[in-house]
Amino acid sequence: MKIHNVEQGSDAWKLIRLGKVTVSRANDLVTKGGKPSARRDAYMNELIAEVLAGKHFESFDSFAMKRGRDLEPEAADMFAFQTDLPCREVGFVTDDRERVGCSPDRLVDDVGLEIKCPGHPNHMKYLIDYHKDGVMPADYYGQVQGTMWIMNMDHYWFMSYHPDLPNVIIRVERDEEYIAGLSAAIETLLEEMDQTLDLLRRKI
Repeated sequence: MKIHNVEQGSDAWKLIRLGKVTVSRANDLVTKGGKPSARRDAYMNELIAEVLAGKHFESFDSFAMKRGRDLEPEAADMFAFQTDLPCREVGFVTDDRERVGCSPDRLVDDVGLEIKCPGHPNHMKYLIDYHKDGVMPADYYGQVQGTMWIMNMDHYWFMSYHPDLPNVIIRVERDEEYIAGLSAAIETLLEEMDQTLDLLRRKI
């Protein structure tokens, strides 16, 4: 594991992520049930394009994404207040090969914290599902498990924050079966990426 001290969202952060598999896109590789995702090939093509172009292609910055960035510091402060656990910022983390990475929202002692700040309908869904079933939102399961894999953590914190509603704070345990499937899918993708890039470089 390597921690790269860059500010998240900065040009340096974008550069170091170039062409790397990031576990925030785990759902584009495998489903929560461990099955191959239909979006896998499209994601691989994005990564290949970044390597060939040598640059990060800008994606659409939605209102929800901007809201999340704006509220994240407030949410982290609230997490620390409610749990009495200090948290700190971190840049970009890769495996030793620097081919797979993650960007934890915060580090809490020796584990991580994933923060989401959705609008009230989704936040209420997360709140209800947690109190009914004790589970975190499936949309972020792969991201959390993938970060635990890269950073060798045995559990993780997930928080859904809304300034006007009760918070959702969940301790998520490591899922070895899911991680085995995700890591295998990533290795297969990296091998295919390398083969495709070699072909294109010889043909173009």
